[in-house]
Amino acid sequence: MAAYLGVPCQSIDMVLEGGSIDVNGQGLLLTTESCLLNKNRNPQLSREQIEQILCEMLGVEKILWLGDGIVGDDTDGHIDDLTRFVAPNRVVTAVEENPQDENYGPLQENLVRLQEMTNLNGEPLEIVQLPMPSPVVHDGHRLPASYANFYIANSLVLLPTYRCEADQQAIDTLAPLFPDRKIVGVDCSDLVWILVACHGLTQEVPA
Repeated sequence: MAAYLGVPCQSIDMVLEGGSIDVNGQGLLLTTESCLLNKNRNPQLSREQIEQILCEMLGVEKILWLGDGIVGDDTDGHIDDLTRFVAPNRVVTAVEENPQDENYGPLQENLVRLQEMTNLNGEPLEIVQLPMPSPVVHDGHRLPASYANFYIANSLVLLPTYRCEADQQAIDTLAPLFPDRKIVGVDCSDLVWILVACHGLTQEVPA
């Protein structure tokens, strides 16, 4: 892609999928331990080495680590199913309200971590809680349905929906965060069978 577009490209010995990181454009990068520290990714690299590479290659200054991803996620916990920057110091994060749900514990732990994080100036992050949809199950397997897997385009936000009551709550949560963009729900009830949603299908290319 870099060669086709004629932009500079440097190869590094590191596995890094687009959905595994999220940045605020002002020095912060969000990721998860369950993904980037997984031995099936970069067993030759330590946490400190991964942080150094991310800072050098992406121009970030601080790595914010969350823990585990949601159930059914074959990516080992991509951040784009969990927590996303919607402004330089504001994030939306998926939170499961049902204590009996298997996603409740991991998402609560991630919420606690976020509440303890700060930006480069030592200021706490502004956190907006995003609901989780009702469980989506196919062939007896829980699928990684999440509203956090939205895609931010120039004039709109594509938000995955799952034919449940929480869809409207998710739309209402995101709408005031994107006053210049229209929130467009995209039914991903069937698409999530292949374990992706709106953001998981895309890869941004700079204008």
